[in-house]
Amino acid sequence: MCKECGCGETNGNTRLQFTVKGYTEESAKEVEKALLGLPGVLFVHIHAHDGETTVDYSPAKTKLMDILGVLQARNLEAAL
Repeated sequence: MCKECGCGETNGNTRLQFTVKGYTEESAKEVEKALLGLPGVLFVHIHAHDGETTVDYSPAKTKLMDILGVLQARNLEAAL
């Protein structure tokens, strides 16, 4: 289980941790809001200063390409 919200592998959720290049404080807030709007995304935490991004989501409801699409739409580059 994750420490932040109690979700975990037993619920079929996936935790994705990666780095994103190009965040500003404003774009990080925008991305967080957009990702939380996707079905199955339960938790998002972004460190704008170094690009560290954490997303907990249900792959049955949201695909990885949907998450990456949110970043690409804002000209941000994810290093998975």
